[in-house]
Amino acid sequence: MNDIKAVIAENITQLRKSHGMTQAGLAEKLNYTDKAVSKWERRESLPDITVLKAIADCFGVTVDYLITADHKSQPAETAQTNDSAQNISRRNRGFITGMSILLVWLIGCIAFVIINALDGSSCVHWLALVYAIPLSIVVWLVLNSIWFSVHRNFLIISFLMWGSLFALYITILIAGANAPLVFLLGLPGQAIIFLWSRIRKSGG
Repeated sequence: MNDIKAVIAENITQLRKSHGMTQAGLAEKLNYTDKAVSKWERRESLPDITVLKAIADCFGVTVDYLITADHKSQPAETAQTNDSAQNISRRNRGFITGMSILLVWLIGCIAFVIINALDGSSCVHWLALVYAIPLSIVVWLVLNSIWFSVHRNFLIISFLMWGSLFALYITILIAGANAPLVFLLGLPGQAIIFLWSRIRKSGG
């Protein structure tokens, strides 16, 4: 057990330093405390398998790499090629995310035109564009959770909450009422999101 602790500790430390990352920086990416990362690197505790997988994904290696000693040094050209491939992949994911969000707005615009053509006397057609706001944020949230930093999700969830409240307000307004106090719901909601974002796992 001590041997595997030493191997994992050495590999995490080496990977973290080679990426120019502090213990606090790694902890933030994993949603753990820097004390947990320090304990791993000092061989005082072992991250569980799910955390090992997250660490491996963070540094672009396998779990086997983290638990194996005496790695052969990687040629500089191969490392550069891997970095270039990761940059291209990240950029492509960004483009896909942007196109997915624009697709929601395209569907919203099509619905707007069709509803307006069928019944131009009412304001209902505007709801197609209004509800495109929270729906596009949902798409952003899902793709960010899959491909990017989940730490950004708290900001996106805030946008989703306020966008949904705005859509609800406009819906009530079109229905013939006026309820600006609906935005008060966002205050406790924002407080909950903020406190949720402060929760960190301590590790063991």
